Amino acid sequence: MANGLIHNQEAFLNKISASLGRERRKDKVIRPVWKKQPQYNVFKGETQDELVQRLKAQCERIHTSFEEVTTKELPEKLAEVIERFQGEKIISWKDERFSQFGLDPLFSSLEDKGKSIHTWNPEDGEKNIELAEKADIGITFSDMTLAESGTVVLLSDANKGRSVSLLPTSYIAIIPKSTVVPRMTQAARHLHELAQQEGRFPSCVNFISGPSNSADIEMNLVVGVHGPIRACYIVVDDQ
Repeated sequence: MANGLIHNQEAFLNKISASLGRERRKDKVIRPVWKKQPQYNVFKGETQDELVQRLKAQCERIHTSFEEVTTKELPEKLAEVIERFQGEKIISWKDERFSQFGLDPLFSSLEDKGKSIHTWNPEDGEKNIELAEKADIGITFSDMTLAESGTVVLLSDANKGRSVSLLPTSYIAIIPKSTVVPRMTQAARHLHELAQQEGRFPSCVNFISGPSNSADIEMNLVVGVHGPIRACYIVVDDQ
């Protein structure tokens, strides 16, 4: 897949069909209609404020800092978190939402103070990944946020490299309040809808629930094994 388009699909499916020794079925699959769909009833009817409070409580369980601000307060709060995380080298997505939420002046002022700010640029190729590896902080917006599990859903494309949230020492997710949904059920439905639109499906979908951690060895939880050791979610009231 490249740029959201699937290449060589027909040849690939024909090869599988030939290996199975049967003709390909090209009729549309009729999806079953289930009598019971309890997954859609979990937290059904909760207000956006209630979902945000659920998200906040879950952040405590997954070792993630939580902040809630207005759009006007966002630049000051983001600067505060960057200072808290000792951010000298910062990398972010090339995302129009940074401008829409009034963050361009903040990044300019940080550069004036001697901090290194890099915006993901597809023309830079592997250099983006190298800078992400060396960065103190990676910053992205969340495309969808799951209150139940404290999970940010990131939809990658050419301007939104997945390394920004995975390689720096610390990670900051800016979460528009309107993106908060109850749970994985809503994320799966949204991805299914994107899959029906040609050229719209992201190159990669990341589900991130706080800082990296593992309890594989003797069930002892270790934070920061294979990714950011700190994470902060900043929920912005965009409604």
